[in-house]
Amino acid sequence: MPDMAAAGRTLLYQHGLGLGYLATIRPNGGPRLHPFCPILAVGGLWGFINHGSPKGADLERDGRYAIHAFPKTGGDDEFFVDGRAVATDDPTVIAAVRGAYEAPTQTPSDETLFEFRIERALLAVYDEANSWPPQYTRWAASS
Repeated sequence: MPDMAAAGRTLLYQHGLGLGYLATIRPNGGPRLHPFCPILAVGGLWGFINHGSPKGADLERDGRYAIHAFPKTGGDDEFFVDGRAVATDDPTVIAAVRGAYEAPTQTPSDETLFEFRIERALLAVYDEANSWPPQYTRWAASS
């Protein structure tokens, strides 16, 4: 669904750098929510997570995640994806994703690269601010 993907990219990158919220699952099964810099590169959705961080430990233990873009500036449009995250140590992929990442500071030795494999996506588009209901577009990976 290229139109949905383009709208999602616009929402994730509306501030220049990819920004969103990453939800992971704590060891006790409860949710954990973090600000996060998603990276669209190499045909996928990626993120560098600091070693030893709670969200990194959550993803290593239980790869289930959800990512929600920051709210649209001047509107209410929303973009959400979920699925399973998998760490990679492939130096070619790491270099390609790092090349696409435009953060002002980077600490490659202190991070793990995760691929966020998308199983479902939801886009909500509002005709005007605070209008209800929005127009929903849904996508799910085929099993």
